[in-house]
Amino acid sequence: MAEERKSGHRRRVHYAGRYPRRFEEKYKEHAPEKYADTVEHIIDKGSTPAGMHISICVDEILSILAVQPGERGLDCTLGYGGHSRRLLERLAGQGHLTSLDIDPIESVKTEARLRALGYGEDIFSVRRINFAEIDRVAEEQGRFDFVLADLGVSSMQIDDPARGFSYKVEGPLDLRMNPERGMSAAERLRELSREEIEGMLRENADEPYAHELAAAITRCFRAGKCLDTTSALRELIEQTLGALKSVQALSAAERKEELKKSCQRSFQALRIDINHEYEVLEQLLTKLPGVLNPGGRVAILSFHSGEDRLVKRSFKELRRAGIYAEIAEELTRPSAEECVRNPRARSAKLRWAVRGACAQEAPGWSS
Repeated sequence: MAEERKSGHRRRVHYAGRYPRRFEEKYKEHAPEKYADTVEHIIDKGSTPAGMHISICVDEILSILAVQPGERGLDCTLGYGGHSRRLLERLAGQGHLTSLDIDPIESVKTEARLRALGYGEDIFSVRRINFAEIDRVAEEQGRFDFVLADLGVSSMQIDDPARGFSYKVEGPLDLRMNPERGMSAAERLRELSREEIEGMLRENADEPYAHELAAAITRCFRAGKCLDTTSALRELIEQTLGALKSVQALSAAERKEELKKSCQRSFQALRIDINHEYEVLEQLLTKLPGVLNPGGRVAILSFHSGEDRLVKRSFKELRRAGIYAEIAEELTRPSAEECVRNPRARSAKLRWAVRGACAQEAPGWSS
């Protein structure tokens, strides 16, 4: 220890026991790119290393967008940068890619990683702006030859307990994509009525126990209790469902699965609500044709039925209006092999559209 103090070198803190208990101790997952062997081993087991995100349907997206050197593109959701990196590779140093992200924490890390790979401002730029405002980006930079929007939550956000996205670990009930703006999920729940909570759970996640959960949440607040943490909400869901005769009649394994799914749906419904995800997606879909060059391609990766319905409806309506020349007639899903390698890909749904070469001006945006 004396030698360490003298040299100025500090030995890296090791885990207490075989596995770390606190996220802050997981130094490997704060910088996964430094631990390639460990990361590859975790991925081979079908898991996503904490602090990383494995991009989904990459080959399918590249095939759909058919990126050529010299084109100009837009990645609406930078995230961990996996899709952006592959799009930049296809540009081969010619053209430009603009990537958007409202997360002030992860976007900085991702931009630094891509800059370190040699992608300078001449080929790649990052805008910390919501993709609902793609019209502003196009007004500044011109229209795009291809656009990608991955609507999923990044694994880095899910795996960081401080963000409150996961019911599995203790953390503040936050769920904001941009924790510097708006109210947290805990604050949002407090201002909703029982009827509004029930409607949110039904509309955003098709929660079959929406009525019972909304009543339980309201009773909790009336009793002066708090739902400020992920574990507090999870425990309330478990207690509420556990008291229902229909759930009690299930086997132990079935009850466990029912509780897990209800937690997933409830957290999803809250996340969609506080981030205005449906409203933002509708703005994106309305403005998309106006930011595409004639013949421009768009691919949208969604992860639950509500999002997919909006994408499907918009693409069909705009094709009937003569704005899109082609759209996906069927969903593209990740392969079975990809789902084994990355279980978080299982719910992914990919749709695409191509703007007509002579399409009339799209509604919602003007050049």
